[in-house]
Amino acid sequence: MINHSTGPGDLDRIVADAHAVVERQLQHLAAGRGDRRILADQVSYELARQTDAEERVLCPALARTGAVAEARHLRDENKRLKELLVVIQQSEPGDEEFEEAVAELIDDVRQHAAEEEEEYLPQLRHRLGPDRMPELGRDWLAAMRAAPARPHPHVPAGALAHRLTDPATAAVDRLRDRVSGRRDVLATDPSGLLDPQAQRVLDAFAALHPAPLETLTVTRARRRPGLAAAVRALAPGLAPEPVGDARTLLLHDGLPVRVYHPSGGPAEPLPVILWAHGGGWVLPEAAEADTICRALTNRTGAIVACPGYRLAPEEPFPAAFEDIRTTYHWLETHARFLGADPTRIALAGESNGATMAAATAWNLRLTDGTLPAALLLVHPLTTLAPHGDSMITEADAKPLTRTALSWLLTHAVPPATGGDPWLDLLGLPRQSLTGLPPTLVITAERDLLRDQGEDFGRHLALAGVSVTTTRYQGVPHGFLAAAPILDTAQRALAEAAAHLRRAFAGLPAKPI
Repeated sequence: MINHSTGPGDLDRIVADAHAVVERQLQHLAAGRGDRRILADQVSYELARQTDAEERVLCPALARTGAVAEARHLRDENKRLKELLVVIQQSEPGDEEFEEAVAELIDDVRQHAAEEEEEYLPQLRHRLGPDRMPELGRDWLAAMRAAPARPHPHVPAGALAHRLTDPATAAVDRLRDRVSGRRDVLATDPSGLLDPQAQRVLDAFAALHPAPLETLTVTRARRRPGLAAAVRALAPGLAPEPVGDARTLLLHDGLPVRVYHPSGGPAEPLPVILWAHGGGWVLPEAAEADTICRALTNRTGAIVACPGYRLAPEEPFPAAFEDIRTTYHWLETHARFLGADPTRIALAGESNGATMAAATAWNLRLTDGTLPAALLLVHPLTTLAPHGDSMITEADAKPLTRTALSWLLTHAVPPATGGDPWLDLLGLPRQSLTGLPPTLVITAERDLLRDQGEDFGRHLALAGVSVTTTRYQGVPHGFLAAAPILDTAQRALAEAAAHLRRAFAGLPAKPI
């Protein structure tokens, strides 16, 4: 365990996050949970890339600081790990050689991770200084993009050898994975902890072959399929949920806002929901947001406005927050243009979008602005720290693993901004939260953000805010996007809509 302070993008944070994913996968293997063949393939895939990155980045960095013996020791350990992975790949669960290799691998990986986190990484930070850790983190991600997908214990472990051999080796590995069918399961959740419908969605997601975020450039990551694509694969004839109208408006500064109107034309002006989509401030997630916005406008009878806020790393923090705040103020002043009521605006969002919804409400409270009628926070990110048990128990949970979250935050949050109050909602003084509107916090059981979302709900309650927190069992991060075929998502949307309708009903409609 890393016992010193780290930030998103620091090498030591990235490595610790990678360790956490493998540790949880190994726990499933040892406990006999889920599909052990797929788990073993996923462990092999993770460790093949991690050991390659260690040998290209961590070992040379240690050697440059004088820790030559430590670097050699890590390479020797990696060779043994790769040899064990080859045995595991070539045998089947239940075989004696498989079980013996898994048992030895678990012991060796845990010792290896402990050495890195307790000795080598703190030593590296001390000798190089904290300012060098983000640079090494970027080098690590570059190495992950080039790394082979399978273990190769007989390839020389030097950085130069990797640079020379990795491109061809990785290409061969991709071909082997395609022919064998292994690539069809690398992105699923084989833990056995999802409900059957959610498992079907994750299996369909994996069949689209989404590469791990930590192996992609930002451009490629934005083309990567999401859960909405998995829904379309499972229900190819499914049309988008019909609404009265859906169009994109451009605000005065060019900010695009997708506006959804419910069917019908009531005499009184309609309430408005500002929906901030997820995607870790890096990914647009337009299809996922469209599914949710259509569902909310139909279930609440409200207008839904979803801004296409600026994305990192081109526009880093706080650009996206500024766009959410701009949209909120635009809705206040231009509500009549939409047939909306400026006194009945709710702030809502998913993941980092929920972060921005809550932070905007907090800022309005501090600046004596007009508070929203309600808050809806769907599995919110409320701190950049690895907070809560779910960061350990759900570290491997697809589609948002700890390594995926680490990649997103590395690109979204510049160094030294982690303590900013807009990002550290759990650290906000309670008195600054007093008076916020009724809030519904929705979390997912199989989501590494689960505990920090629920803890933020408790934080709000202690500040005197009316809060309901609901955990939905057996579903992953982003599950609302699968609502067309996922019953649990439909129940969550029904609860969200009821919460918003109650809040809107408590405020008199303002004539247009």
